[in-house]
Amino acid sequence: MAERIPHEPLLEVEKVLPILDKIPIFAGLTESHLFKVFQRLKLVRYPAGDTIFAVGDSASYIYIIQTGRVHLVFGNEKKIIPKADLEEGACFGETSVIGIQPHSATAIAIEKVELLVLSGDALSELFDADKELFAILILNIARESCRRLYATNHQLIEYLSRNPEAPGADVEGY
Repeated sequence: MAERIPHEPLLEVEKVLPILDKIPIFAGLTESHLFKVFQRLKLVRYPAGDTIFAVGDSASYIYIIQTGRVHLVFGNEKKIIPKADLEEGACFGETSVIGIQPHSATAIAIEKVELLVLSGDALSELFDADKELFAILILNIARESCRRLYATNHQLIEYLSRNPEAPGADVEGY
């Protein structure tokens, strides 16, 4: 499933900036920086049960949940592995966008959801318009990705220590 192209501009800056201010990838940004991000955001809506993107889809957007909830899962129709349920203010998709990688999970709207989206093209515009802002964003995304990788590594170590016969249990380093 291809990602929807958002087409609704955002008009309520006072409603959006407090959400952005709480998201780790926007940490340390000035109000002026946040406003530059706001100007490039679009709004997209999905009804409950709709797939926002699927494993393997190319990544075009960074998503921020304005209202509603999103379920992230790994796998396919044969085997689904729950990853996370995300709520208002959560951000996802950013690692795939900056890594220029297809999505590694599927995102499904649990209920009607309104998403603020920042396209990869808008991110590139920020590079041209404000290199300091772009650098802070990329560094923050890298930090958040590292935090998630760290947590995932600990989960994997814990799983492999409980299941020594599991495939990959003998893998050392990478």
